[in-house]
Amino acid sequence: MTVAAAASGGGGRRYALLLALNDSEYARKVYGGYGNVFVAALGGGGGGGGEEERWDCFRVIDGEFPAAEEVGRYEGFVVSGSPHDAYGDERWILRLCSLLRALHAMGKRILGICFGHQILCRALGGRIGKARNGWDIGVKKMTFVRDFEGSKLFGDLEEIPQSASIIEVHQDEVLEVPPMGRVLAYSDKTPVEMFAVGDNVLGIQGHPEYTNDILLNLIDRLVDNNTITSGIGEEARRTVEASEPDRRFWTGLCKGFLKRPTTATTVDMPPWEVAPEMMSCSHIIAGGHFVATTPIGL
Repeated sequence: MTVAAAASGGGGRRYALLLALNDSEYARKVYGGYGNVFVAALGGGGGGGGEEERWDCFRVIDGEFPAAEEVGRYEGFVVSGSPHDAYGDERWILRLCSLLRALHAMGKRILGICFGHQILCRALGGRIGKARNGWDIGVKKMTFVRDFEGSKLFGDLEEIPQSASIIEVHQDEVLEVPPMGRVLAYSDKTPVEMFAVGDNVLGIQGHPEYTNDILLNLIDRLVDNNTITSGIGEEARRTVEASEPDRRFWTGLCKGFLKRPTTATTVDMPPWEVAPEMMSCSHIIAGGHFVATTPIGL
């Protein structure tokens, strides 16, 4: 088991991306890896006031975790999607749960996407499992709860619409939110599309970071390896042809959550399992752009 240590150098706000998947050939060829996809979507803006940002990527699926002494230096954490089940008992999944509980105890801001949404729920005491309505893939509409109490979570985001379209790719779901959690959005197939715990934890079942080309490539791969039927694949492709995800809204919401002004805390890192350090990838963000400061290798 190894740990990833943040690369040296770089100032401003720091964020950690916890990658729970390996790169597809397509993502690596077109985007240079999923790390770039996330940072391009969530880096810059969102209340940062033009301040430089640094994003460190940790491939938790391979046992790369932030060093315990580095955790307190991050403003926020993002947990990616994954082909693995969030209710699995692989060592890295159990270790990720332990880290998320520690981060929550510290009051750190945590955003979970798809698998990340589910693993956050599990780590904080909720229930997850197979989706009761089966696979949900494509561009789908998510509806926000009528008595929405989450707008203050999202910084300068001015308005929450009644609904918004987002890319979905999942066969698992949140069955019951954690204690003190609240459902913020739902869809026809998925009762918990978005939830929050306090003002520092946000889970989103869909993929704000995905673009249509990433989705179409993923649909092809899932059909080719018989993970989904050709019928499910065709239905998913039709949703892409029929509508666009509200990606600008979703990335703005995520940035607002991660980067809204906050009062500094001095809570120490609770104990959790660590191991020898290993280098991660790192990005410096300035003026809405980013460059890799170490080889990404995603």
